[in-house]
Amino acid sequence: MKKNRKWIQIVILLGIVLFMSACGNINEPITSESTGLWDRYIIYNLSQFIIWLSNLMGGSYALGIILFTIIIRIILIPLNNIQTRSQRKMLEIQPELNAIRDRYPNRDRDSMEAMQREQQALLDERGVNQFAGLLPMLIQLPVMMALYQSILRTDLLREGTFLWTNLGERDPYFILPILAAAFTLANTYLTMKANPTQNSASKIMIYVMPVMILLISIGLPSAITLYWVVSNAFTVAQTLIFNNPYKLIAEREAKAEAEKERQRELRRALKRAKRR
Repeated sequence: MKKNRKWIQIVILLGIVLFMSACGNINEPITSESTGLWDRYIIYNLSQFIIWLSNLMGGSYALGIILFTIIIRIILIPLNNIQTRSQRKMLEIQPELNAIRDRYPNRDRDSMEAMQREQQALLDERGVNQFAGLLPMLIQLPVMMALYQSILRTDLLREGTFLWTNLGERDPYFILPILAAAFTLANTYLTMKANPTQNSASKIMIYVMPVMILLISIGLPSAITLYWVVSNAFTVAQTLIFNNPYKLIAEREAKAEAEKERQRELRRALKRAKRR
C-alpha cells in the first residue's frame, strides 16, 4: 500500500504540471520577460536549452530537437526498465489473475470487491505495481506539451527547418507522421510478441496505437512529430536491447523444454523403481 501511495503522489504531481501547462498562453511569445512559473522557468528555459543544443549542432534547430529527445530518452531508461520488469511480472502472474477472476463469475459489487482485493494481494505478494508501467508515458506528456509551446512561442524554433518541412508547421508530405506511426507499430509489435498469452484485444492494439499516432501527428507541428519519430525509434532500439522478444521466447521455450525433460526423467525413474 505504501508503494501505491508513492506512485499516486507522483501521478498527482504530474497532473499538477499538466494543469500548469494548460494555463500558459500559447499565443504569447516566450521571452526572458515572460512571467509565471510555467512560462518563465519551464518554457523559456526549455526553449533556451534547445537553442543551446542547436548551436552545438551547427545551428540546426532540428538537430537540437533530436539531441534533446535523445537526452530525454536516456534519462527515462531507468523508468522504462522498471516498466519492463513490471510488465514481465504481470505476464508471469496473468494466469493466476485470470484464475482469481474465474472464481468470481458473479458481477455484483461484493464479488467484484472481493476479486479486486484478492488480485491486489497477489500483486503485492509478487511485487508488481500497476502504476509503474504508466509512469514513463505520464512523464513524457508534460515534456511534449512544454516542447509544443516552446516551438510555437519561440520565433527561432518556429522558423527552423528540417529537410523538406518547417518545424513550426505540419509536414506537407506526411512523411514524419508515417515514420512516427511505423516506429510505434514496430515497438507495439515487439512488445506484444513477448506476451505468452495473446488475445484478440492485444492483437487489435498493435494497430490501434500506430493509427492514433498517425492521425494526431498529422495535425501537429513537424517539431513535435520529429520528437515522436526519434523517441519511438529510440524505444524500438531499447526494446531490442533490454526486452528482446525473440530472446524472451527462446528462454521461455528452453525453460519449457527443460521442464519436459525433467518430467520425462521423472517418469523414467518411476518406471525403474517399479521394475525393482
